Amino acid sequence: MTNISEQDFILAAEKLKTIKSEIQAFIVGQDEVIDQMLWTIFSEGHALLEGLPGLGKTMLVKTISEVLDLSFSRIQFTPDLMPSDITGTMMIQPDESGKQKFEFFEGPIFSNIVLADEINRATPKTQSALLEAMGEKTVTIMGDTKAMTKPFFVLATQNPIEMEGTYPLPEAQLDRFTCKINVYYPNRESLKEIIHRTTGVEKPKLKKVMTNEEVVNIQQLVKHIIISDEILDFAVNIIAGTHPTDEGACPSVKSYVQYGSGPRGLQSMINLAKARALFSGRFHVSIGDIKQVAKPILRHRILLNFEGEAAGVSSDRIIDETIEWVQHEGALT
Repeated sequence: MTNISEQDFILAAEKLKTIKSEIQAFIVGQDEVIDQMLWTIFSEGHALLEGLPGLGKTMLVKTISEVLDLSFSRIQFTPDLMPSDITGTMMIQPDESGKQKFEFFEGPIFSNIVLADEINRATPKTQSALLEAMGEKTVTIMGDTKAMTKPFFVLATQNPIEMEGTYPLPEAQLDRFTCKINVYYPNRESLKEIIHRTTGVEKPKLKKVMTNEEVVNIQQLVKHIIISDEILDFAVNIIAGTHPTDEGACPSVKSYVQYGSGPRGLQSMINLAKARALFSGRFHVSIGDIKQVAKPILRHRILLNFEGEAAGVSSDRIIDETIEWVQHEGALT
């Protein structure tokens, strides 16, 4: 994009508000989850949704794909799923002259939005089939590299309570996800509204608010959001503060954390903060943006040690204490 004006940012912010309103016309509650999902999409990231069954995770992803008018595919991860079931495979087919030749048949990963449902039910070999696509936006089949469609997002779900028959995602795979978004149980008012919307005769109809090209344009616009050195230093200090070996780390990190976030965590934090700023109608990142995106960015990138696990310490608590330490103690420089 060239010749970007202030009007471009204003129009984009209005469009993003319209998208959220349209999604909320169908999805009840979950405002924070919707925000984090949209921030992730417009910062060119991938999201891991964790929540109990029946909370509407799959429906939310499908709704977003419809509102953004993006192609959608759902992959149900199971222990017998093979990598080729995701990426596609080469098959021998006759050509016009009757000779045999290899022809590539695309798998479901060649969509704008890929829902990896219950991703932790597949084996590590199958899970790793997503790594190249998520990191490089390409898939390599028999030495032939194919580019993914644009835009491309992996939105994966996992159930936090059924551990039997699952394969926990390794740290390398978790780090590919921009965010880990917790989906919580709805309150009483939301439960009543869900019933009104889903058990009656009339059901809300979704409008397509955006096109592929518009999604890509706003992704590029997000990159032009300004971040000052002061705000960048604040983000760097938070990332550095998640490491127990860092001199300025807060006491809880030194006591309970085994490993902290790497550079990809900082990249994700800045990109997501820029997207949040645009959603708020601003052209610059604030400290508030950094604080709001810190938990979804870092909760899956902080690995607790044995003491932390035994004490029942949560990653969210560690993140809160790290931010407070950085902001008020001035321990990191």
